[in-house]
Amino acid sequence: MRGAFFKDNFWSLDITSNIGYDCLLQHMNDGRKNCKEFEDFLKERAAIEERYGKDLLTLTKKKPCGQTEINTLKRALDIFKQQIDNVGQCHIQLAQALRDEARRMEDFREKQKAERKKIEAAMDVMHKQKQMQYKKTMDSKKTYEQKCREKEDAEQNVARCNKNTMNQKQQDKIYAKLAHSKVTLEDADKTYQQNVNLLDKIREDWQSEHIMACVFFEKQEWDRINYYRNAVWTHVNQLSQQCVVSDGIHEEVRKGLESCNIERDIECFTEGHRTGDKAPAPIPYENFYSNQRNSAPVTRRPPPQTPISIPDDPAYASLDDYRL
Repeated sequence: MRGAFFKDNFWSLDITSNIGYDCLLQHMNDGRKNCKEFEDFLKERAAIEERYGKDLLTLTKKKPCGQTEINTLKRALDIFKQQIDNVGQCHIQLAQALRDEARRMEDFREKQKAERKKIEAAMDVMHKQKQMQYKKTMDSKKTYEQKCREKEDAEQNVARCNKNTMNQKQQDKIYAKLAHSKVTLEDADKTYQQNVNLLDKIREDWQSEHIMACVFFEKQEWDRINYYRNAVWTHVNQLSQQCVVSDGIHEEVRKGLESCNIERDIECFTEGHRTGDKAPAPIPYENFYSNQRNSAPVTRRPPPQTPISIPDDPAYASLDDYRL
């Protein structure tokens, strides 16, 4: 069972001191500051995630990646770029989720601040009343003590008056002063007692308010620590989920790469871009001088043939008749 409570550990023996309350209030303000720091952290992380996601989208749109590939590898690379685009979208969605979480942290922080403001206002009033009444009580105490000393002085004067011979006028004056000091002492004593009683009532009211404030602050601190812890837990869960989603996306890329068939891609390229199935013949050696000797060969005229006369063929001439 828990044994440390705010209401039992933040007091001071000095009634004018607010050290316990000030310590608690400072701690609550520090807690609010810590929530603001985590809120700013989430916003910065969201900005980083958004920039990263947008950069991935820009990368997939503007940067070529195997644009001349064909067949199965081309399809695998298309899947790769599409999934990288999906990763970018996921980071942008994560950025929005982080901003939503930061906004919820801000709402929680402001809600606690508004609730605490009522308690702080009530405690400020009690502290002012306590300080004013304490001062008033101490002033009345001084007056009371002063009147007590005046009464003692008056009594001493009366005692001396009884021992010494004084005229009636002087005696009347001393006795009148003694009577006046008694009246003023009674008034001062009454005022002092009233102020003490009123201070005690204010002290009791202040103690009740202080206890209520301690209980309220402790509950707020309990809620704040619990909310802060859960917010960080939620944040890392979001990051883990992002990793799971990214791994699933990358698995799709791996599946696309598994379907890549090297043999089919080579066959596809060969069938679509073939230029011929026969290689060129060897180039022979040609001797320069041999080419020169063979370039002017000697030609011999064959003997003339005896024309044959064919009367029916007009294309041939006849020697006997001199006809062409």
